Amino acid sequence: MREIDVAEVTGIVRQMCIDANHTLSDDMRTALSRAQEQEESELGKNIFSKLEENLKTAKEDMIPICQDTGMAVFFVNVGQEVHFVGGSLTDAINEGVRQGYTEGYLRKSVVGDPLIRKNTGDNTPAVIHYNIVQGDKVSITCAPKGFGSENMSRVFMLKPADGEEGVKNAIVQAVKDAGPNACPPMVVGVGIGGTFEKCAEMAKEALTRPVGQHSDIEYVCKMEEELLDRINETGIGPAGLGGKITALAVNINTYATHIAGLPVAVNICCHVNRHVSKVI
Repeated sequence: MREIDVAEVTGIVRQMCIDANHTLSDDMRTALSRAQEQEESELGKNIFSKLEENLKTAKEDMIPICQDTGMAVFFVNVGQEVHFVGGSLTDAINEGVRQGYTEGYLRKSVVGDPLIRKNTGDNTPAVIHYNIVQGDKVSITCAPKGFGSENMSRVFMLKPADGEEGVKNAIVQAVKDAGPNACPPMVVGVGIGGTFEKCAEMAKEALTRPVGQHSDIEYVCKMEEELLDRINETGIGPAGLGGKITALAVNINTYATHIAGLPVAVNICCHVNRHVSKVI
């Protein structure tokens, strides 16, 4: 049994929050550079140039990539041979978020109650998804999610008879409905199967998969490629101002489901698609 002090987790989470909001991940930087080369419209090319300038300034001057530094979302895979000491793991993660957002001068966007709407003042609590896995390591993925794109999320409770074509049409329709509101070029996370809540969690986690890395399920991989083409044919374009590149990737996760259902969740993220991972 390996012991990990939760104070170590707090320190790592603090830095992850700061890093994710100031520096674009390597996969997203590569995807944006490639998209800039592929864009054909002059206005679209100009938008990409402005995005590149913004990213450069954010990194050099330690200014957040986007003013909406998001609600802190975490995917935590905990090895079953790990024993945490020094307190609560959840409290440690939230303390890391508090430190990262206050000491990193990041915008605090969380209200403690959805209707009373009083700001908590430190961007806590975070949304944390735990998964118990084999081994003695802990992997943490931090994915701050802004609500311009989050508000464009959709869940479709389709009928099994709708089949693959119905799933594809639902995904494309969700992107069309989002239009410029999700700050394209976007990354489209999709969850298919499970239950109402499971497909939504899968869609969110799909956004953290590196752009360009497809599903290892053959038919899912083909769907990702086809849907990316269909979405880019909509002409929404960078910043929603028209062009060839509307999306940088479509990432799909799947899970077993009930014989009577076909749940599909679409979680769209803007062009920065912030995510950073660490292993303890």
